[in-house]
Amino acid sequence: MRNQKNCNLLSLLCRFLSLMIKVSVVLGAVVGGNAAMAYEEAPFKILETNEIYELREYGDRLAVETSTAGQNAAFRALFNYISGANTGDQKIDMTTPVTQSVKIDMTAPVTQQTNQAGSVMQFYLPSHYTFDTAPQPKNSEVRLTVINGGIFAVRKYSGRSTDANFERNSKILQDALDRNGIEYILPAIKATYNGPFTPFFARRNEAMFRIKK
Repeated sequence: MRNQKNCNLLSLLCRFLSLMIKVSVVLGAVVGGNAAMAYEEAPFKILETNEIYELREYGDRLAVETSTAGQNAAFRALFNYISGANTGDQKIDMTTPVTQSVKIDMTAPVTQQTNQAGSVMQFYLPSHYTFDTAPQPKNSEVRLTVINGGIFAVRKYSGRSTDANFERNSKILQDALDRNGIEYILPAIKATYNGPFTPFFARRNEAMFRIKK
């Protein structure tokens, strides 16, 4: 009986480690500036840059998204979609970054709202898919969407992808845009490029605001 319990625990541990490795691969654990990107990245054109942020122009992009409450639940729902929980039972390569629109209180101190129902997490799909050719999600809380292109102000930062790190850099970006008289649209967007096994000092994170035309 004891041996059987040990085997069951070992099996559960192996399944957990396998899932963590898959998540790391999905997010593209890129270490260092010379490492090649493992996955397609949404293309953009840099229009302007300074010591705090850069202005980028993106084209339209196809994504799968969910507003499921809680970051872990949202990630799991989208990960299941690209793993085969879709009408074609297809495994789909994911592009980077993973983005999340986060409603935060921009007054001091900066805090993230506890109600996560308004947050939207998105996985971008490979460029060869269109809205008509991409498989539909089986989960009713997951949907395909076309993210309209436009100009975004983007602040890059390293370190762990924590709420506190994101909120601090979002506030720095917002203050700089206010000083420069650039109008933007809330909420802030969190962009994550790396998996959990990437060293914190080598991670690439971004805080973004869509700029009003």
